[in-house]
Amino acid sequence: MNNKAFRSGPIALTATLTTNILNPPTATGGTNAGSSSQYLIIRKVTVVNKTSATRTISLWLGATGANAAGTEFLFQGTSIPANSSLERVCYCRLDAADFIVGSADAVTSLSIMFEGEIGVAG
Repeated sequence: MNNKAFRSGPIALTATLTTNILNPPTATGGTNAGSSSQYLIIRKVTVVNKTSATRTISLWLGATGANAAGTEFLFQGTSIPANSSLERVCYCRLDAADFIVGSADAVTSLSIMFEGEIGVAG
């Protein structure tokens, strides 16, 4: 396997439930014309609450800017205590059309970081 390690974030979350948070890079046009898109394998998700109040997070996996029923991914309304963090180990592949979307219940109260692998799809 020729995958490389990747880390995305930390990213301060908004309070808009349809905010795009993570999506694999694509290779289109210019010098990358004709090359394959990339994929991500998420192995760990860490969320940090930097505030003095309990905050919640919700994430969906699906289309860009969408949080349709049945696409819930992680942390649906999950509470994160003040000044603490939550970590999930997982295995989830994201291809070029896959987006992780979601938010916190208060602007910039939570930061999220993804760790895993990145590879070439084709």
